[in-house]
Amino acid sequence: MDVKIGADRATTAEIEAITGVLGPAIDGWHTGLRTDSDLHMGTGGQQLRDLRHQLLQVLHAVNDRAGWISPGAVNEISLRTDIAPAEVFAVASFYALFALKECGPRQVHVCVDAACRATGSTDEALPKGAHASPCLGACERAPVALVVEAGVAPRQALIENATPAKVQTVLDGAWPEAEAAPEAALPQPATERVLLRRVGTVNPTSLDSYRAHGGYLALRKAFELGPVGVIREVTDARLLGRGGAAFPTGRKWDAVARQPARPHHLVCNADESEPGTFKDRVVMEGDPFSLIESMTIAAFATGCERGWIYLRAEYPRALATLETALIEARQRGFLGENILQSGFNFDIEITRGAGAYICGEETAIFNSIEGFRGEPRNKPPFPVEKGLFDKPTVVNNVETLINVLPILNEGGQAYANLGTEGSTGQKLFCLSGAVANPGVYEVTYGMTLRELIELAGGVRGQAEGRSIKAVLLGGAAGSFVGPAQLDVALTLEGTRAIGATLGSGVVCVFDDTTDLVDQVRRIAAFFRNESCGQCVPCRVGTVRQQESLTRLAIGSRPDRTRGEELALLKDLGQVMRDASICGLGQTAHNAIDSAIKMGVFQ
Repeated sequence: MDVKIGADRATTAEIEAITGVLGPAIDGWHTGLRTDSDLHMGTGGQQLRDLRHQLLQVLHAVNDRAGWISPGAVNEISLRTDIAPAEVFAVASFYALFALKECGPRQVHVCVDAACRATGSTDEALPKGAHASPCLGACERAPVALVVEAGVAPRQALIENATPAKVQTVLDGAWPEAEAAPEAALPQPATERVLLRRVGTVNPTSLDSYRAHGGYLALRKAFELGPVGVIREVTDARLLGRGGAAFPTGRKWDAVARQPARPHHLVCNADESEPGTFKDRVVMEGDPFSLIESMTIAAFATGCERGWIYLRAEYPRALATLETALIEARQRGFLGENILQSGFNFDIEITRGAGAYICGEETAIFNSIEGFRGEPRNKPPFPVEKGLFDKPTVVNNVETLINVLPILNEGGQAYANLGTEGSTGQKLFCLSGAVANPGVYEVTYGMTLRELIELAGGVRGQAEGRSIKAVLLGGAAGSFVGPAQLDVALTLEGTRAIGATLGSGVVCVFDDTTDLVDQVRRIAAFFRNESCGQCVPCRVGTVRQQESLTRLAIGSRPDRTRGEELALLKDLGQVMRDASICGLGQTAHNAIDSAIKMGVFQ
């Protein structure tokens, strides 16, 4: 490292937090306090480089302990890892949940995105001391706020059905009431669920409870079939990715399995930051062993010995539940070396995100896990060839992975018989906004949007005359559809035919009292804030898009007609779609474009 360390020094608490992750220093090269002999012969270079992937967790440790990441802490991290202070700061400043200015130990983040906004949360109504936040992944309990408290024993909690008065009470020192159980997000009875049938039935931290309800039968079946047989069943099932891209899972697994480079890696994308999405949270909180078993099967099929769960930081209960489940799985021989006496070795590590929507992009996840800014990489090469640590990598989200269990238990062809030709199996939908019973609904592909909303009890306040004004499908990166399109089949091909998308399964309903102009402007602000800034079309385009929508809303450009403004906005969206590096910029105009076509800005 050739960058001079500044004069600021870390506090004892910050040093303890850093040491808690990196362990004690073993020589001068691991402390920065190098003797003359150390400077003549460096022996720890590779060991220091191996610490890079722990940078995000070190930053979390400091932020959790001190409430912010001080210049002294940045210098100490630099000394311990040999990463330049400017680079440590660059990584820390990338993530919204890391504070780089001194603040109080308790912070309250109030969601102001679609579902919470539809239930009364706005930027203007925030109590003094609270911070506006993008979606917190608890839309069925909207409006919500996240409370983060630093200290020796840091803690987090959600304020459900938050009001300004509730938020103010927490800011004044009270602690939120206990959260609702995971099954509270599932209005359907367990008998009508397949993927989620164990949530609310099993003890999520008990391996015996999981096994008593069919757990680990699929893994034993996988060992009988062998890697090729597992991939064949997944391919026969025609399972498509559930994160939005809908890429064939069997093809992805087969591509990684065939790669000669070793080792192979498996990454579970559990950073579901799309506004309106919360299904993966329910799985991880209520049935964590299903994810662990599914990841073990995926790793066995593709030759991976190491797996990562990239978990969004706003899910503290999911983190605690997963950590407990991983420990028990290791102790009982379901993770680690020689799993179930099969000769197969595999283990899982959790990496906490830190508030960056862009890290839902598969290559941005790699950079984040490796200790860099979570910026997407250019493709090709694709992750199946060069992914995490430049090795072949499988990336699937939580919902995609847990679909593997019924595929192996029932057979790939039986799974393919469910749904339609282009959309097979079960799908989880996240209903929020103006529905009577918000929550996660599990249905077979093919149900219409109208039927799904009726399954959720219809529009809230229907007896008082409320009606549907619009539905946001797929989240901020999705599309608005109007009442005339409620009979669309909820399949990939059905939504594609009307120019919409299912995305990750968001169904946010807005009634006739909703200000859609305000909702669209918030979506534009969301993309502006979440753009990583790496490429010009997205970095500049999202800013100009928000500015254009503001002009349409308040009419601040008398020299430009509304038609000219709309034409400019359309051209801007096309540039972002064509020239942005990743999906964020490519989809940042989708919802805006659909709203314009609905006549929201007429």
